Amino acid sequence: MLYLMAGPDTVSSMRDQEPAVGAAERRLSTKETAELLGVKPETVYAYVSRGQLSSRRDPSGRGSSFDAKEVEALARRNRRDGGSGADFGGELSVRTRITLIDTDRYYFRGVDATELAARHTYEEIAEWLWTGRLRPGVTFTAPEASVAVARRAVDALPEHAGPTDRLRVAAIAAAAADPLRFDLSEDAVLGTARVLIPTLVAALPPVRSAHRDQGPLAHRLWGRLTGHPADDASLRVLDTALGLLVDHDLAASTLAVRVAASARAHAYAAVSAGLGVLEGPLHGAAGGLAHRLVLEVLDRGAAGPVIADELREGRRIPGLGHRLYPGEDPRARALFGLLEDIPRAAPALAAARDIVATTARHAPLHANVDLALAVFTASSGMPSSASETIFAVARTAGWIAHALEEYGERPLRMRPSGRYVGPRPPRPLPE
Repeated sequence: MLYLMAGPDTVSSMRDQEPAVGAAERRLSTKETAELLGVKPETVYAYVSRGQLSSRRDPSGRGSSFDAKEVEALARRNRRDGGSGADFGGELSVRTRITLIDTDRYYFRGVDATELAARHTYEEIAEWLWTGRLRPGVTFTAPEASVAVARRAVDALPEHAGPTDRLRVAAIAAAAADPLRFDLSEDAVLGTARVLIPTLVAALPPVRSAHRDQGPLAHRLWGRLTGHPADDASLRVLDTALGLLVDHDLAASTLAVRVAASARAHAYAAVSAGLGVLEGPLHGAAGGLAHRLVLEVLDRGAAGPVIADELREGRRIPGLGHRLYPGEDPRARALFGLLEDIPRAAPALAAARDIVATTARHAPLHANVDLALAVFTASSGMPSSASETIFAVARTAGWIAHALEEYGERPLRMRPSGRYVGPRPPRPLPE
């Protein structure tokens, strides 16, 4: 499995560097670096290509040298993580300034993400992620021409099309209508982002005729998720969920976005790459599985028999545990707190607690954000696919932030090398 963890700074250029040298700086040769890391010399250059080390061409032209402090820091990380990271079963590091996950908390540009989501709208958090500045009261709007193109494309899909199908088609249609989409300057990409996100929402078919098409994005999205009338408490949960889900470090879909951006795909195409990965059953569909689990517990009156059936079939219990949080997912904790203020959510909340308590008898797992979203969607009359829609719309802002960051890096740097394990050549031509 290729697993990427963020570091504290933006990655430096992968080319050989020529920085100013302080008197106290200590440089290591390639051989010394390889010995300190316990890897082969060629692996040292793989670290450079992945952004984990920076190198400088030796004045003699016979090789490169490496900052001793940087090498020692990488060696400490490798020891901590139990391996050299040279093999892709280890850890590939991509430095980012966007999100830090640390001991049951996570931060957007150094600010506690749950506190941001409690005090600011989704649009305001998106602006913070993109620019490092808050724009109080900002809302995203899309020109009618962009919305019309996207709606026509989405309306042409078969009725059984899922939410990610619709969003991906809407993104492609909006791209085709934008002749300036190949402008990758920061201002142009930010302009695209502020139009694309509301276009994606507006392209989704409304569930109720009295849906809103003005105001904060959460208000516009509500009528495309459920026929229930909106109330302030429910809209607050939806807006907070969008803000909490805006980014979560280098998840699989975000990695796909960065690969696309590394190849200088435009922002629409980068978002389409993220949506393609999100649709996988191990990523965006997890909330729908938790939604159906909550409904089944409500239908049968207790979690015990439902959990027993899941275990008997060899299935993982959805909505529980997260590889990055040893305790409760902070996003789940924030949403459960808000759901307590919605009376109609009480039965689903009780079902979720029963699921956690029942499963805890054989596995010490805590609730994750999928279970919290399931409580919200199930108690709001939404379909099981609603959490996937919420997730995709929310994460689009994070994908744009990562694309912007990647556009500032060396092109095509997201290019790992394959380790060939097939038959050794030369072999005869097949008959």
